[in-house]
Order: sequence, then C-alpha cells, then structure tokens
Amino acid sequence: MELWDIYDSNKRLTGRTMKRNDWTMQDGDYHLTVLGIVTDPYGHFLITRRKMNKQWAPGTFEVSGGGVQAGETSEEAVRREVSEETGLNLDHAAVRLIDTYRSDSPAEHNNYFVDIYHIRVDFTPADVHPQESETEGFRLATLGEITALGLEGQFLHYERLLPSLRRISAGEA
Repeated sequence: MELWDIYDSNKRLTGRTMKRNDWTMQDGDYHLTVLGIVTDPYGHFLITRRKMNKQWAPGTFEVSGGGVQAGETSEEAVRREVSEETGLNLDHAAVRLIDTYRSDSPAEHNNYFVDIYHIRVDFTPADVHPQESETEGFRLATLGEITALGLEGQFLHYERLLPSLRRISAGEA
C-alpha cells in the first residue's frame, strides 16, 4: 500500500499520511504531486500518451509525473516517476524546480500541490522505453505541437503547464 504525506495549506508537512488516492481528505489537507518536463539536447519535449484503458483522460498526451510517496522529497519523486514512465536514466540529468501551484477541490476532498520540474537530459529516442502498463508510446514534440494538442484538448494540464513550457522554450528555465 502506497502512502502519501499530508501537507497543510502552506505546503508544510503535518506528520500525517494518507493512502494513495484515498479521497477522504480533511479540509485544509493537501497531498503533493510532481510533473517532469523532459527536454532533449535539441529542446524537444518528451511526451507520452496515456493508455486507452485509463479511467481518467485515456489516450491524451502528457508529461510524466505522479504522487510523492511518504518520506520522499519532491525531486526524488520526479526522478522516480520520470524514470519509471520513460525508462530514462536521470543520474546525470539537470533537474530543476521551475514552478509550483496549489489546487483546492474541497467538494472532491482532493486538495493538492503540484511541483513542476524541468529535466534536461542527453538522450535519443532509442533510450526511451515507455512503461507499457501506463503509456501507448511517446513523442518528441515542439512547443507548437504541444500547443496544437492542448488546443484540441489532447494534452493534460495544458493550461497549467503552458507558462513553464514557454519559459523552457525561451531558455529561461
């Protein structure tokens, strides 16, 4: 059973934990998730396509990410999630936190923070081995291609990620 740490509204650990995806959080409780925007040496973004059998957003494109496990730091989690989902070795990757946002959904009992990382790593498509249980494959995409997918509703978290994607494309992150 995977456990997640519970944070307060200021992103401070409370000392309590919750079961993964147990949406019975108390008001003012938050969990932490991470998203890793991976770029190759040419500035292309590594995106994956969700399995068609996923309950939520099947077949859409996304960047790798997931929940931060209890006792794990945000950076440890993004390295783990990206490695698991893409098969990339991130031992020599440049990993940098570039943004954080908070989402409040009290009606759903699902409040969370999202840490967004830029991960620069030297890789080729041959180095990518997507997690078959999670993805239908991958693409290397430009910002324009991601924008087209986002405008079609085919890229998860597009609106939230767009400022970070733009900063990365401009060499600012």
